[in-house]
Amino acid sequence: MPNKSNNAILLLEDGNLFYGKVFGKPGTALGEICFNTGMTGYQEVFTDPSYSGQVLIMNNVHIGNYGVKDFDVESDSIKIKGLIARNLESDFSRYQANDSLDSYLIKQNILGIYDVDTRSLVSHIREKGAMNCIISSEIFDLEVLKNTLDACPHMDGLELASTVSTQIEYDLGDVSSPIKVSVLDFGIKKNILSCLVERGVHLRVHPAKTDIFRLKEFNPSGYFISNGPGDPSAMPYAIETVKNILEEYKPVFGICLGHQLLALANGIDTFKMHHGHRGLNHPVINLKTGICEITTQNHGFGVNPDSISRNSKIEVTHINLNDNSIEGIKLVDKPVFSVQYHPEATPGPHDSRYLFDNFISLMK
Repeated sequence: MPNKSNNAILLLEDGNLFYGKVFGKPGTALGEICFNTGMTGYQEVFTDPSYSGQVLIMNNVHIGNYGVKDFDVESDSIKIKGLIARNLESDFSRYQANDSLDSYLIKQNILGIYDVDTRSLVSHIREKGAMNCIISSEIFDLEVLKNTLDACPHMDGLELASTVSTQIEYDLGDVSSPIKVSVLDFGIKKNILSCLVERGVHLRVHPAKTDIFRLKEFNPSGYFISNGPGDPSAMPYAIETVKNILEEYKPVFGICLGHQLLALANGIDTFKMHHGHRGLNHPVINLKTGICEITTQNHGFGVNPDSISRNSKIEVTHINLNDNSIEGIKLVDKPVFSVQYHPEATPGPHDSRYLFDNFISLMK
């Protein structure tokens, strides 16, 4: 049971119980538990909108050892619901950092628990699969915790993209550029936008529920369908918009959730993965070039390979070398392609940034 040095609790949906120490903002947090295998880039991970609704385990044994910096973000706030760690470092080594991780989490109202056997916890999730969990530094009555956890919605069937999307249109990049892209924001990362702006593109970023008529008003050279959280099959509004975009016969590039929505718009099923892919070291093979790419990934849903094999309009372009899951597709009769992973790779290796160049070439 908790004591003065053991003052936070983690309860999994299957009844497994862990005790630890609180850090960040004390309180209670609920969500789907998941893990990231990356050893660096924790600040970028925490601010990735695709993590909305999730409680995150950082699989590296230490967290906070290089502090936080205002620049290292993928959105305007932390998007995870809570954080689970093994060892919390209060002293940070990076001289450019302007805050400790603990202080940063407090300011962002995010609860964390550390001194947890994360190796055992990750092994359990790998075996049993994704499930909901609750962390608390204020509730220790197991019945109350269970009842609170029972009320937490599951990720399967949950629409979250519209909650993290921009609420207003905005422009980025060179307004005089002849290459213009209408971006559908379902929780887009800042560095995806930066990768396009760096290539001389004029972007107009639109809220998630923007219809095709508004997207076309920009007279774009192409369309970009962003990453984001939640279940893609719970987004009929977005699937319909992507179908309409495809009727424009213009270049289209989708990443992560955008990849799944492109599949659904072409009659291909998606499914909830056992425990998802999250990290910056996932090997993917490009079936056209035969070259392996080390990729950054963050997704709990995937494209159904059985469904895709029955669709003659779709060609598989990339495969995950760990589990043979679908990592990239393209339409055979239109300049449209997508990948399940994150080629902007912040954090992670830049092996796949050529995909942004391919998109620009299609529009030129």
